[in-house]
Order: sequence, then C-alpha cells, then structure tokens
Amino acid sequence: MNAIEPLLSVRDLRVSFALDEGLVRAVDGTSFDVMPGQVLGVVGESGCGKSVTMRAILQLIDRPGRITNGEIRFRRDDGVVDLARLEPRSAAMRDIRGAEIALIPQEPMAAFSPVHTVGDQIVEAILLHSHRWQPGKRMGRSEARDITVGLFRDVGISMPEQRIDAYSWQLSGGLRQRAMIAMALSCKPRLLIADEPTTAIDVTTQAQVLALLRDLQERYNTAIIFITHDLGVIAQMASYVVVMYLGRVMEEGPVDDIFHAPKHPYTKALLRSIPSLYGQTRVALPVISGALPHPFNRPPGCPFHPRCPDAMPRCSDAVPKLMPVPPNQFASCFLHHEEVDPA
Repeated sequence: MNAIEPLLSVRDLRVSFALDEGLVRAVDGTSFDVMPGQVLGVVGESGCGKSVTMRAILQLIDRPGRITNGEIRFRRDDGVVDLARLEPRSAAMRDIRGAEIALIPQEPMAAFSPVHTVGDQIVEAILLHSHRWQPGKRMGRSEARDITVGLFRDVGISMPEQRIDAYSWQLSGGLRQRAMIAMALSCKPRLLIADEPTTAIDVTTQAQVLALLRDLQERYNTAIIFITHDLGVIAQMASYVVVMYLGRVMEEGPVDDIFHAPKHPYTKALLRSIPSLYGQTRVALPVISGALPHPFNRPPGCPFHPRCPDAMPRCSDAVPKLMPVPPNQFASCFLHHEEVDPA
C-alpha cells in the first residue's frame, strides 16, 4: 500500500440524467485515485463520460443530471471531505471549487465574460479566495492586480501590464488559453482539472500550452487531471492513465505500461488508431469497429463487447470487475480474470 494518501479518491461514482426518453447513465461506477503532484490522464472516445466525471467532482452537473451513488473524497488541510455529499451551491463547495480544485475548460472564449476585462475577472477570483494568498488578512485590489500580472508573466503572456486590461475577444486563441490557465492558478489550487485544453487551438500553440502546463505542474507541485481523446498528448503529459468507456474504467496503469503492454481490447484499439510516421502510405488507418452505443441503448454485460474482437459469450451477460493485471495495471476484462459484477 502506498504510504502517500491520495489527494482525490473517487469510488463507484454514478451520475444519471433523467430525461423524457429515459435514464442516461453517463457515469456508471467509476473509481480512480489522484496522488499529490501527479498528472493523471483520462482518455476515451467522445461521449464516454470523461467530462461528466470531472464536472461531478466540482459539483457542476447540469440539471436534470445528478450524482446517484459513490464517494468523491478530497483531502484538505483539515481532513478529508466527501464532495459528493456537499450541496452544489453550499458555502463549503464554493470554498473548494475554484480555490482548491480549479478547472481549465475546453473553450476559454466561453469561460470569460466578454464585457469584463480578463484581468478584472482574475482579480475578482483572487479577492474571493484571498485567504489562499494571505491567510487571515484582507487583500486590497491593487495587491490582487499585482498577483494577476505575475500570473500572466508566469504563463508566458507578453506585456502582462497591458494585456491585463484586454477583453477576451481581443486576445488570440493561444493567449486566451494562457489567460485561462492563469485564472485556474489564481487561487493556488491543489488539483487542476484540464478538460481537453488543447482541442480548440493549433498544433504549434498546443505544444506551447502543454510545455507550459508541465512547467507549472513542476513549479507549483499541483496535481492535474488531464482529459483528452488524444493519446499522443497523454504520452507527453501523464504519469498514470485511466481509460474510460461508457462511463466505466476499462483499464488503468502507468503510462509506459499502457502504451507498451495494453491489457484491455479497447485500449489496444485506441492505440492502433494513432497515426504513425512509420506506417504504410496510402493504407487506411485502423479504426474501432462499430460505434459508441446510443445513451438509451446501453448493451448488457461488458459495455465494450459489441465492438470487441475478443468478445466471448459471457461478455454479454456479466460485467467484469476492474481487477489487477500483473505487473502494474488494472483491467475490466474477462480475458484476464473471472470476477464479475451484476449487469
């Protein structure tokens, strides 16, 4: 057992949306840990529950969605709190959200108000959680502005003294993303959730943002959950990987083991679909057969079995548990163990 306690421990998390058409189980029994200072990569196709899981951690599930089961245990200075038990709009949750756990959304243009300067929005966040910078002391606006200028400088925004007074629509995509990272860091969070932060920017800017996040993680020792469908990005960023499919964890393990010795057929299929510089030319890229099931038509048994090349009869009848697979991984697959969950 690891002597270091997890910063975040998610256990059997389930999130459902009750719609007129039926019940959507967006997250269906997900469990994972995040250690202090760790970069955890969460991968899977679009619609697999990655973002909903992270929004559940922050208690930002849109109605009619709600957490129906599970624990989200977050370690604070004064002990461990179960975020799943906190009311989304409670003072306790607001004290954690944005301060101790921060979010970098996929599209920063939608995150910033277009009628207030980027700097003012970050200054307000710092003033709201000023105890993260000066415990027991009130902070003035000029001090918060100085901190914001310093954060702009830390994230590589040139001319920070001028750009602090810019509106989001006056900044390029790369600068908006850097400003969003500055906003996320403005309250010295213990955990940073990066939800597809490089999807909406070009590849050159993407490389710069990834390098920036790696540097900031080392400098601030902030744990990061990095959500993406891009396994190439995960290879650069993460030390540990969780592979999700239809709201469940299919496999998890150290990044090198996942890439060089994947255990679950879904992980193998994801890796085969990555373009390679050394692949044959004019040959179709391998793809995962079939398509992600409709939310109202979830398959029984293992959720991946209708698309799995190694599916067995029992895969349609029972759900395999996430079990250890030597030397370092965990997989939810009957190819590696006999344990089952009720469907």
